[in-house]
Amino acid sequence: MTLKQKIHSHYLQLANEKVTQLQLVLDDLKESGSNETKSTAGDKHETALAMLQIEQEQKRNQLKEAQLQLVELEKINPAIVAESIVKGSLIKTNKGYLLMSVALGKAMVDSVTVTALSPQSPLGGQLMGLRVGATATFNNHQYVIESID
Repeated sequence: MTLKQKIHSHYLQLANEKVTQLQLVLDDLKESGSNETKSTAGDKHETALAMLQIEQEQKRNQLKEAQLQLVELEKINPAIVAESIVKGSLIKTNKGYLLMSVALGKAMVDSVTVTALSPQSPLGGQLMGLRVGATATFNNHQYVIESID
C-alpha cells in the first residue's frame, strides 16, 4: 500500500468514526429527550427540553456535515495520479504533506504529518491546478510544490 493509499484510508477511518460518534451522541440525546418529556417540573422542564432540542439540532447538522465529508472522501480514488493538483492529490511541499480532499485537519501516518484540506479552503483554492515546481503564497508563507501523487 502506498503512502497516499494509507493516508486516504486513515482519513476514511477518521470520517467513519466521526459519523459513528455523532450518531451515538444523537441517539443519547433522543433518549434524554424522551425521558425529559415524562418530567413535569414546569418552567425548568420547558427550558431543559428547549436546550435539548437545540443541542439535537446542532448534532444533526454536524452529523450531516460529517456524512457529506465521508461521501466526498469515498469518491476519491487514491490510485489516480495527475500532472497537476486535483481533488485527491497528495502534495509534498517545502512545508510538509497536504491531501487535497476535505477539511479534516492534521494526522500522522507512517511518521509523516499530513494536513487534509479542502479545495474550497483559501490555501486549497490557490493550490488547485498547480504543477511540480510551482509556488503558492498563503499567510506570508510560500508553499513550493515538490511532488504530486
